[in-house]
Amino acid sequence: MIRSRIPIASAAALLLATGVFVSPIFAQSNRPPAELAYTQLADPDQEAKAQSLMEELRCLVCQGQSIADSDAEMAGDMRALVRQRIAAGESPDSIRAWLIERYGDYVTYDPPFSWITAPLWIAPLLFLAIGIFIARRSFRRRRAQ
Repeated sequence: MIRSRIPIASAAALLLATGVFVSPIFAQSNRPPAELAYTQLADPDQEAKAQSLMEELRCLVCQGQSIADSDAEMAGDMRALVRQRIAAGESPDSIRAWLIERYGDYVTYDPPFSWITAPLWIAPLLFLAIGIFIARRSFRRRRAQ
């Protein structure tokens, strides 16, 4: 019985390893990019507004890049959407609000203050206060010695 388990375990390990190494191949689809994903708007003022907004929006796939910098398909789709809406006359603020409503506060690098995002705004101040407290205690101990 032990012999029959070894080939099954080997086959399972081979399938798992193959899946791990091959899965990135399927990450991008073969569909062409959205129409305005890599094409600038004809009006320079509209393109400047679009570029400014695209630099403020986070790529939901890459997480560390803006949609202006990312080559992910979703970022291209979001760039095309921003340019289409800017060309249609929408304001960057209304586009940002729509994207936040659709994808959540995470889509913007400057999330609005709310109870959900409060830790993002309060944590740096809290850590700064703790650091100052620890430094003051450390300096007082050194003076006392």
